[in-house]
Amino acid sequence: MKKHNFYAGPAILPEEVKRKTSASILDFAGMGLSVMEISHRSPQWVECMDKAFSLVNELLRIPEGYKVLFLTGGASSQFYMSAMNLLNDSEVAGYINTGTWSAKAIKEAQLYGTVKEIGSSKDDNYTYIPSVLDSQGIKYAHYTSNNTVFGTQFKELPDVNVPLIADMSSDIFSKEIDINRHDLIYCGAQKNMGPAGVTLVIVKESALGKVTRDIPTILDYRTHISKGSMFNTPPVLPIYVSMLTMQWVKDNGGVAAMNLRNEAKAQLLYDEIDRNDLFKGFVATKDRSTMNACFGLKDDTKKDIFLDMTREAGIVGIEGHRSVGGFRASMYNAMDIESVEVLVSVMKSFSETYG
Repeated sequence: MKKHNFYAGPAILPEEVKRKTSASILDFAGMGLSVMEISHRSPQWVECMDKAFSLVNELLRIPEGYKVLFLTGGASSQFYMSAMNLLNDSEVAGYINTGTWSAKAIKEAQLYGTVKEIGSSKDDNYTYIPSVLDSQGIKYAHYTSNNTVFGTQFKELPDVNVPLIADMSSDIFSKEIDINRHDLIYCGAQKNMGPAGVTLVIVKESALGKVTRDIPTILDYRTHISKGSMFNTPPVLPIYVSMLTMQWVKDNGGVAAMNLRNEAKAQLLYDEIDRNDLFKGFVATKDRSTMNACFGLKDDTKKDIFLDMTREAGIVGIEGHRSVGGFRASMYNAMDIESVEVLVSVMKSFSETYG
């Protein structure tokens, strides 16, 4: 039976990418060696790394003055690295609090300067995207573009007149981005780009070198820029799989085509949630995520019955985050609309039997 993978992360990868990765596990680029054991200084790897850089620049239309980095540590490491590199002790940064990950980013940034919460949806358990209340006196505004736990997503950039910093871990390459509005974009790969183990950073060079503190060498973005993301041994396998995934995005029409594909999947599921009397959405309609649909049953006592039905249909990873409950359907780029159709079919069958 075909599996329909709705896990929030590590998340679904294109079948083509998995096949090519499988082959390279045994023989990378005709070297007779696994991609997991080659030297990161070998010409075959350098060519792969260059291609990964090129694909990021092409797919996201990175302007002049920005650098692309592949780092380790996940998006969580960027919670402190971003503030360490961009915020002086005497300065104020604005943060929009939309849930779990932005709250963690706020905590880490407070180690390096003053943090001003310029918007929050905590009052309603993060079920909407808040407006910016006051952005006066801040150096930059930080936001989490898509919230995997609660199922909200910024449809427009925050309304501020300062540079933006964005955690785009779960919707990178899913829609077009105005890079010029940002001084820094970062994302863990394991939602929509590749497997866990590599972190993508896009940074405006002119924003760096302005803090007065000493920064440890390996935590300074300028170090990694100067060494082409190979100051230390890079995570070769995750970068390779991410490169293959970006190539798949390009081959399938690029970011604009991914956006159309994702909107169609999300619309199909949200239409059923709204139509079906047994289900309810958790999030304000205008702020619903195209990546992570969070919803539940009006009668939660039948939750296990519904989950049994999804498992019988080959659906995995549908349970909601423990802090929210209900269900969460993560529909990243690599998911075919067929999988969403299967989920919707189960929802309809459930309604016919128990409605």
